[in-house]
Amino acid sequence: MDGQGRRIAVIDDDIYIGDMLEEVLAREGYGVLRAYSGTEALLLLRGQRPDLILLDLMLPGLSGEEVLPHLAGIPVIVLSARADVQDKVSLLLGGAADYLTKPFDTRELLARIAVQLRGGPAAPAALRHGAVEIAPDARSVSVNGAPARLTRTEFAILKLLMQNPRQVVTKSLLLEKIGEDTPDCVESSLKVHVSNLRRKLREAGAGDIIESVWGIGFKLRDI
Repeated sequence: MDGQGRRIAVIDDDIYIGDMLEEVLAREGYGVLRAYSGTEALLLLRGQRPDLILLDLMLPGLSGEEVLPHLAGIPVIVLSARADVQDKVSLLLGGAADYLTKPFDTRELLARIAVQLRGGPAAPAALRHGAVEIAPDARSVSVNGAPARLTRTEFAILKLLMQNPRQVVTKSLLLEKIGEDTPDCVESSLKVHVSNLRRKLREAGAGDIIESVWGIGFKLRDI
């Protein structure tokens, strides 16, 4: 038994699999939380924060893919019968820490859980400004708790501004930093990207939190 009081949430509507997982995890000393749908999982996680989540994809209500963006900051191992490589790639890029195809050997699952809980690099802390919160590790944005859809470039701009909340970020620095991830953003298109980002944040209820500093760049408005 090496669970050391760690808690693992099992989000799976298959009662047989869930019971099996709970038995295996409890035997290793882990505390177990259960949810049987995506909606129930979100309700559960409002009041409790597990150390790791085992997430099925085919859930009633909200699917596993829809739940995943809400789990930023918690290691998530996806358990799914879907073995398509593109599914795995998309989920790993979308924030999952690992992916195990059903059926699986419980010894392998326990090993993967141990790897995730052993530490490794700490997940970047969430950034907040007013009603806006971003999880850099999962590349997700929420406004008043609701997910906001941004392009890769818009996310990169917002992240850089939120990492420097009291500073004016110059256009040249923006282009230099976000160009590492988003080569499509050039000086001629930067203004358009910022304008679209402002509009999406306003429509999501964040207000107009980005201001232009004439001839220099952009900064977040003081709140």
